Amino acid sequence: MRHLPPVQAAYLQALLLTGARREELAGLKWAEVDFQWKSLSIADKVDETGRIIPLTPYVAALLAVLKRRNETPPAKFRILTGKKVENDLMKWKPSPWVFSSPTAASGRIQEPRAAHTRALAAGGLPHFSIHGLRRSFGTLSERTEAPVGVVAQIMGHKPSAIAEKHYRRRPLDLLRMWHSKIEGWILEQADIEQPAEAQGGSRGP
Repeated sequence: MRHLPPVQAAYLQALLLTGARREELAGLKWAEVDFQWKSLSIADKVDETGRIIPLTPYVAALLAVLKRRNETPPAKFRILTGKKVENDLMKWKPSPWVFSSPTAASGRIQEPRAAHTRALAAGGLPHFSIHGLRRSFGTLSERTEAPVGVVAQIMGHKPSAIAEKHYRRRPLDLLRMWHSKIEGWILEQADIEQPAEAQGGSRGP
């Protein structure tokens, strides 16, 4: 993902590692990210009350980089058409969007397909849609033997009657245990080093 801009790279990785829908994650705001309690508040497409899912170690590391980047003011000067122009730092303020885009009218990422295509090409992978990242999360979760109901709650799916006789709302700590395991397995298969926290470090920010 090093060949992609930081926001796009983090967004695509987070889609795979959270199983969230494309627009759910694109619309994530910093006010909905809790680094202290390690959680994300997702505006659920199905459930009007939304859902809270774990902020897993690797995704937390990705977002921490974006947060520092977002809160760093631009340089005092920039070069515009070969001339040195002073930035108006008095009007500057951090973006409320986690996956911000200064070129989009909405201020947040809108069309990640080009970045997704470049990432697939760089990895020598066959083409699949961005929604395929969400499907991959559900499929790969099976390799960790995570309970179907846990995966459904993280992804915002209503479990079927076949999968569970009763729909249970599991506590965040239980979701975190399994979600971190899923993330760790995916990173291991991709030969990506896991953050120290995932290897037994502190749960603090």
